[in-house]
Order: sequence, then C-alpha cells, then structure tokens
Amino acid sequence: MPVTDQVGDFITRIRNAGAAGHSHTTAPFSKMKVHIAEILKDQGFIDDFEVVPEGYQGYIKMKLRYYNKKHVIREIKRISKPGRRTYSPVDKIPKIHNGLGIAIISTSKGIMTDKQARHYNAGGEILCTVW
Repeated sequence: MPVTDQVGDFITRIRNAGAAGHSHTTAPFSKMKVHIAEILKDQGFIDDFEVVPEGYQGYIKMKLRYYNKKHVIREIKRISKPGRRTYSPVDKIPKIHNGLGIAIISTSKGIMTDKQARHYNAGGEILCTVW
C-alpha cells in the first residue's frame, strides 16, 4: 500500500524503533529524508546513517542513539501534514523547549534547523519538531 506522507512515515519509523529499543531502523530512500537524517545526525539525535542502493528505490539505514538505555529522542512530532500545511515567517519560527529541541524547516534555501533559518533570515514550512 503506498504511503501518502513520506516524511510522516519516516518520523514514525524513528519514533517506533526508539520506543522498541532497536539499534537500527530503515526507511525508503528520498532526498528529503536524507537531508532530515543529516540534520538529526549533526544535532546528535542519531549516531549515523547510510544510504543503501538496493532494489528499485534503495533505503536509508539509521543507527539510533541511546543514553543510559533510553532513546535520546524524547519526542519527534510531525507539524506540517498533507491535509494541513504549516508555514511560518522567520520572526515567528517557534523555539522548541527553550532552545533544547529543534524544529526542522523546509525553506527556499533548503532544509535546515530553526536556528539556521533564523540566521539565514528564511521562513518556510515547519516539517517536524524534535526534542
């Protein structure tokens, strides 16, 4: 069955694998998911990821990060959904848990964190929040 919300499925796979205590999780490949995985790795929410070109589409294999046997990602939530897109100008980009979390935003300058979007003075679609 085809998935209509690729980013939502990607986020749910990470959330479910972390809740189950798995060391790795996989998701079908797309460029947007690779950019989100790069941000999660840079911010320390996952250990590593690799793109495996297998079959028709390939997939992304992510190594999840744990601290004291607890998943580092306490909450990962999809904000902008296919039925209700959520856009924000640069001056109204939310701070997640007083700067302890991040918001991943799709801007005209690429996919970036909320801090980077404020630095580049670019608003856009709020894809998800991670804390």
